[in-house]
Amino acid sequence: MNIAFLLQPKNDTAFLYDDFTLRQGLEKMKHHGYTAIPVIDREGKYVTTISEGDFLWFILRGQEDGDLEEVPVQKLEDTLIREVMHVDKNPPVPITASTEELVERGLEQNFIPVVDDWGAFIGIITRRNLLERFAKYGD
Repeated sequence: MNIAFLLQPKNDTAFLYDDFTLRQGLEKMKHHGYTAIPVIDREGKYVTTISEGDFLWFILRGQEDGDLEEVPVQKLEDTLIREVMHVDKNPPVPITASTEELVERGLEQNFIPVVDDWGAFIGIITRRNLLERFAKYGD
């Protein structure tokens, strides 16, 4: 199966740039109702996925004594997404990925980022699209 049939293209996908502020990221996630969203750089390369949890743990930083300290709201406007993201989160698949790889990833992730041969972000495959395809065609 050609995974391009399942692809939700970049033009139809919400994403963040890694130089957006945390406030911009939170606002975009809230607007779309997402709990996680792809992050790309200004050259269009996929970097990682950032989640509500990443924002939450930044806002409530653990201190050495085990107590939590709230980060002032102003800090959300001064901090870039690249400063809090985890690069190994939700790795992408190439457009040539196998169906088996998609299924494995779909079991663990709500969406699978897809990149071209140069690492440029070209879209996502949602778990929903994957399940609908298998329910309809069974392959």
